[in-house]
Amino acid sequence: MASGSQIAIVEGVDKSPEEVQPAVLEGPFDVKELLHLDEALSVAERDGGGLHYSVYVGPLHDPVRGAAEALHERLAEPDRSVLVAVSPEQRQLEIVTGKLAQEKIPDRSAALVVFSMEAAFGAGQLAGGIITGLRMLAEAAQSNTH
Repeated sequence: MASGSQIAIVEGVDKSPEEVQPAVLEGPFDVKELLHLDEALSVAERDGGGLHYSVYVGPLHDPVRGAAEALHERLAEPDRSVLVAVSPEQRQLEIVTGKLAQEKIPDRSAALVVFSMEAAFGAGQLAGGIITGLRMLAEAAQSNTH
């Protein structure tokens, strides 16, 4: 779930707290937050219109959008994937949707998610903002399922 001292990659994978704990010491989240993030990813996967959801937290090189898009392309099914990339140190947030995902989550919906997440981040709630964003993205995708 985490590597390096500033990077945490959280995906919808089942991990026990014992497996998560060593990585937490190096990342921005405590065990409770990681478990909540994992649960939010699982719910998004289950209820989010058949899309795959991933979260990256860590530095993004310039251009930030290009870095987030490069990470998105490395996902297993980029066309059906949504990546939430957050760089707290740089105060940057990007949501990248693949071709099929963009049909279910239009740019306008993603922009609203960004505003909500930024508000939570501004209140010092990194994990809470990401969880809210995942919920909103999944709801948008579900409401646009044909």
